[in-house]
Amino acid sequence: MGPLSGRKALVTGASSGIGAATARVLSAAGAQVVLAARRGDRLTKVLEGLEGATSVVVDVRDPRAVLKAFSNLGIDLLVANAGLSIGVEKLQEGIPEDWAAAVDTNVKGVLHVLRAVLPGMITRKQGDVVLIGSVAGRQVYPGGAVYCATKHAVRAIYEGLRLDLAGLGIRCTTVDPGMVGDTEFSRIRFRGDLDRAKAVYAGVDYLRPEDVADAVLWAVTRPARMNVGELVLWASAQASTTVVTRKTAAGQ
Repeated sequence: MGPLSGRKALVTGASSGIGAATARVLSAAGAQVVLAARRGDRLTKVLEGLEGATSVVVDVRDPRAVLKAFSNLGIDLLVANAGLSIGVEKLQEGIPEDWAAAVDTNVKGVLHVLRAVLPGMITRKQGDVVLIGSVAGRQVYPGGAVYCATKHAVRAIYEGLRLDLAGLGIRCTTVDPGMVGDTEFSRIRFRGDLDRAKAVYAGVDYLRPEDVADAVLWAVTRPARMNVGELVLWASAQASTTVVTRKTAAGQ
């Protein structure tokens, strides 16, 4: 019996990276986990070895599909993780279609999932909601105006949830990591350019997806009297969104 035995957890963006790591950690802690993402083949691989886990192929940008997929699952632990960024152009050079993809996924996607899951939690007067934000929701950096705006929005949603759900027995948490390697985030941001993606993390002892997953697990396994509101996770080598210490080839 793990600390989450008897809990039913939904993890969005669970086909890779932070989402997949979180699904594994919650499952190991005893939760019955529902993994959700757009890529069914990836979900199948993550499901391997997760006892009692199931998956749902859904695009969080589609409100009707999300409502149909999640509203009757009896979820009492939600980790809203799906998110992306495309491009690092300055705002005046940006591509509107890329902006739309980020806003629709990072902001509207979170809202769609919350709208589907929260009514059940409210009825049962119990639940945990964890939003995966970012330090980009606290500090803006060059070339990141739109992505940072979406993560500032996630932080605002978290703060609004705390007010809207006051007294209803539901805990709200935002986990805001800095540089997390071993994910697809930078590959997508640089439109598949693997060399540019790898350069972001070169010489940095960055955070791993499992580090973020451990933070989520810690937050949701605190006593009922305790609500861990905000967790900010920095790599030790990262002083801010723009100040990062990198090791040289000589190890210094």
